[in-house]
Amino acid sequence: MKILILGAGKMGTFLTDCLCTKHEVALYDTNINRLRFVFNTQRFTQLDEISAFAPDLCINAVTLKYTIDAFDSVLPYLPERCILSDIASVKTGLRAYYAQSGHRYVSTHPMFGPTFANLDNLSTQNAIIIAESDPDGKTFFRDLYASLQLNIFEYTFDEHDETIAYSLSIPFVSSLVFAAVMKHQDAPGTTFKKHLAVAHGLLSEDDYLLSEILFNPHTAAQIDAIQAQMSTLRDIVARKDTAQMQQFLARVRKNIE
Repeated sequence: MKILILGAGKMGTFLTDCLCTKHEVALYDTNINRLRFVFNTQRFTQLDEISAFAPDLCINAVTLKYTIDAFDSVLPYLPERCILSDIASVKTGLRAYYAQSGHRYVSTHPMFGPTFANLDNLSTQNAIIIAESDPDGKTFFRDLYASLQLNIFEYTFDEHDETIAYSLSIPFVSSLVFAAVMKHQDAPGTTFKKHLAVAHGLLSEDDYLLSEILFNPHTAAQIDAIQAQMSTLRDIVARKDTAQMQQFLARVRKNIE
């Protein structure tokens, strides 16, 4: 299969490495310096090169802010048979875009980052395939993700964004609030150091990635839920209410069982 990958960032180059030994792969990026370290792959910086390549599958791996712009730029150079694909962490707007594109599509979300995941063992990591996707596209990515030992789940567009708002927005917001009130500690405790390590990991990610997760339309409701629980806890602490604290802790422990 001829596969075009848009964007030579971390995920774009990771997918290139995964696919280039079994498929004919081309990587497109307008910045030629980002194409220096790929192997067994054609390197494109001009749109007419895409036309000549005539891919069967186009995987859009640019940051969410530019996902639709990237599709718009290459769409006139793709053959009609080409399946469009994205790996965006938030799917807002993509269903409508695909509907008017005139192409089959497959939307997925590998829920790990090449920077921090152990790429030699991804068996604890997950991937989501969007249920509305083209059957051939779903089969391709199911086989790819299975070869990487990822745990595969199938959600609709709406189910995906709701899941991401819960599973990513809550820990992101919690870590950002922790970092926002940070003060230097000469002798930090174990719990503090663990939280600090998580905050360092989160803040080493690209600002656009953090923004695209937090700008998920379902995130605001999750922040409201956090604020409600913070208000409850603050009230218990202010009143030094031992009985209410015990009830609160019992409920929290049950939540994480």
